[in-house]
Amino acid sequence: MAIGSTELAPVELDTFEDERLVDELKKAKEELFNLRFQSATGQLDSHGRLRAVKRDIARIYTVIRERELGIRATPVAVEAAPKTAGKKTKKTVDAAPAAAESAADDADVESAEGKK
Repeated sequence: MAIGSTELAPVELDTFEDERLVDELKKAKEELFNLRFQSATGQLDSHGRLRAVKRDIARIYTVIRERELGIRATPVAVEAAPKTAGKKTKKTVDAAPAAAESAADDADVESAEGKK
């Protein structure tokens, strides 16, 4: 994938993980530095390339910020989920519903007492 091209569309950026986005941002900033240096020394051939790289940097920043805010979904990792080390006992599994029932019973008692 080339920085500063039409290939770097927001739809494609959605498929990148956060680490890859940071890597692409680093590459784009490095390329922008090199282009600015070439421009200052009079060696730059394509001035439109500066504009394209700046836009790519802005796109990457936008995707990163939207993920932080929860506007844009982060891609799911392809790796398999790790297996649990031990088996769960029935006692620990049944403890949560029992605790919820006792909390509900306590709430009923408190509401009944409040009505008196």
